[in-house]
Amino acid sequence: MTTGHAADETTDAVADKGADPGSDTGADPGKDTGADPGTGRLAILRAARRAFTQRPYAEVTMRGIAADAGVSASLIVKRFGTKERLFNTVADFGPAADKLFAAPPAVLGRHLVLTMVRLRRENHSDPLLRVVFSLGNMDERTLLRERFREQVTARLAGLIGGERSELRAELITGQLLGLGATLSLHRPGAGEEATPELLADLYAPALQRLITGQPDHPDQEPGRAGR
Repeated sequence: MTTGHAADETTDAVADKGADPGSDTGADPGKDTGADPGTGRLAILRAARRAFTQRPYAEVTMRGIAADAGVSASLIVKRFGTKERLFNTVADFGPAADKLFAAPPAVLGRHLVLTMVRLRRENHSDPLLRVVFSLGNMDERTLLRERFREQVTARLAGLIGGERSELRAELITGQLLGLGATLSLHRPGAGEEATPELLADLYAPALQRLITGQPDHPDQEPGRAGR
């Protein structure tokens, strides 16, 4: 359906031919192992993301996800067990956060951009953007926001530390979501053709200022930014 694919372009980076990476060799379904041995796991996760971010939890069925993914419902049960377990896998931002935050604050801005872009291109999906479609919903999809806040924003605030770390973390994650949305909306476009290094050159300095808490201008009056 057209609306479903349009939403998928925004939540899973448009080119989502293999959503959240993962192996089906007995590993935890939530683990981000970066491999798909042809079991249909990635197609299932892509379809599940689309379903859970567009409809209330109670209206989502394993059969509907299976039809969208092009697999049998029994295969989903075999891979994930239950709808609740599948939902919890979709709502898990931990593996992405592990990769995004694997750098010290002094160089984190550039690392964030490079990792974000590389994850999108390697996995054909955006690691964070699906949380946008949980906004305004009051059912189980609020778990997406809660997990995002706990696993991404709060974790980042603890990592960067300093004054107004929570506010700065919220602004940083907003910038990352904006980057993902921009690359999705303009596909194909200049962003898709640019190297991760070029995108980091242009985008990372603004992130780094938020990470360090430094003002744009070194001679800015102390405390002025908070007024």
